[in-house]
Amino acid sequence: MTLIQQLLMGSLYLGICLVVEAGLLVFCIHILRERLGILQRRRRFLQISVVLAVAIGLIVFAHTLQVWIWATALIFSGAIGDWNTAIYFSLATYTTLGYGDIVLGEGMRIFAAFGAVTGLFAFGISTAFLVAALREVFLLEDTPPVSGR
Repeated sequence: MTLIQQLLMGSLYLGICLVVEAGLLVFCIHILRERLGILQRRRRFLQISVVLAVAIGLIVFAHTLQVWIWATALIFSGAIGDWNTAIYFSLATYTTLGYGDIVLGEGMRIFAAFGAVTGLFAFGISTAFLVAALREVFLLEDTPPVSGR
């Protein structure tokens, strides 16, 4: 790929992954808002456990899906020839671990670097989401119970 192609395709896949991340977090908010009303009258341990289980489960799913999106991009672009290597490389890049045992050619390096940028964005967004979700749970402690009106 040329430099411009790498920038455009990398930006496209970055955008797709951020839409996936945002969409799943909005879905998570919907699930949690439905359940938090029910949980308001429950024990604290149950509230925190449910929020963490739902939020972390969907966040892990979102990150896994994004790694698969990048692996698919690498396979279809011809940068990597097999799924095992593509998943491994995508995961190492997405987490910015970057072992360096698999190196792409010059025409794909910038494109692959967008996978690391995607991971940075997604982990930052996920962390902020978890903090906000737990804050909501802790704010419930200060809210008086809902009356039977």
